[in-house]
Amino acid sequence: MPFSPVGQFMPRRIVLLRTCCIGDVVLATAALSALRAQFPQAQIHWAVGSWSAPAIAHHPQHDGLLLLRDDLPQRSPRALWRLVRQLRAGRYELAVSLSRSTWLAMATALARIPVRAGIDSGGRGFAYTVPVAIDPADELHEAQIYLKVVGALCGRELHAEANLPVDAGARASVRARLRAAGIGAPFIVAHPGGGSNPGTTLASKRYPPAQLAGILAALAAEYRAELLLIGGAGDATLVAAVADALPLPATALVGELSLPEVGALARQALVYIGNDSGLTHLAAASAARTVMFMGPTNPVRYAPFTADHLVLWQPAALPAGGARSAGNRAWDWRRDGIEPEAALEQIRAYMARARQR
Repeated sequence: MPFSPVGQFMPRRIVLLRTCCIGDVVLATAALSALRAQFPQAQIHWAVGSWSAPAIAHHPQHDGLLLLRDDLPQRSPRALWRLVRQLRAGRYELAVSLSRSTWLAMATALARIPVRAGIDSGGRGFAYTVPVAIDPADELHEAQIYLKVVGALCGRELHAEANLPVDAGARASVRARLRAAGIGAPFIVAHPGGGSNPGTTLASKRYPPAQLAGILAALAAEYRAELLLIGGAGDATLVAAVADALPLPATALVGELSLPEVGALARQALVYIGNDSGLTHLAAASAARTVMFMGPTNPVRYAPFTADHLVLWQPAALPAGGARSAGNRAWDWRRDGIEPEAALEQIRAYMARARQR
């Protein structure tokens, strides 16, 4: 089937492929919204791995998840062939792939999906019928790249923000947790972790715990707010380091919250503060007032793709090529990153603007 504009090509079944990781999946919700706007009557399924699936499981603009056993099926021939079988079983007429993987592109072709749109970076998208050429050196936001793929299907530029409507069940469970812990408004939520995903670890993304603790203590005193420190089970050491450096008590929720509950908690907070991580992207997309520390990754490429957020970044020379290249650069927060006083000044200004809205 040759590619034709949206007005002539109206697929009934669509699969969106962005299998990993949480931050990328959250950013891809902008493309999901654009895809839904272009094909309002189609069934849209999202192919996603188990690590990231809970973040988008309740999103109202897809019709269900194509749940993969492997977050990165391109890493294993068996997992890749399993994906091909799942795609064939879905009888999809259109695949929209937001991955740069040659193997995922090949999977859509092996599944015999007739129209296949995807990122063509460095020639890796040769298996798509609608390849969208992207130069890795171009400083484009990831979400804008994803939107370009959807836009190629209708021949025009599309606009949408990352978005994660807060699940009602998660909102209720968070309120119950807060009541049980005796925590009332206002409260500040902070996540000191990040930089760890299936297949990737970039610990240099994490703002130093002692400096973060100083910032949180100052904000808690100024806004008379309680502090909640959150993280996954692997963040226990980082959360403890921040708590130990605080001159006031904080409530720690480590390994206790689901991803929807993180979004609900962030939405109710005075402000959410975190690193360049999936949870911070999730908070921003949940319409929370969000502050993101950025260091070895470029905010032009990886900042939250929402209207209301603050990025704390000390301009630095970063390698071309995005996050994959960031791990090759020695990063020292004290030498290269934003200082606590400068961060506090920007947070105060951000909060003042928010109160005026």
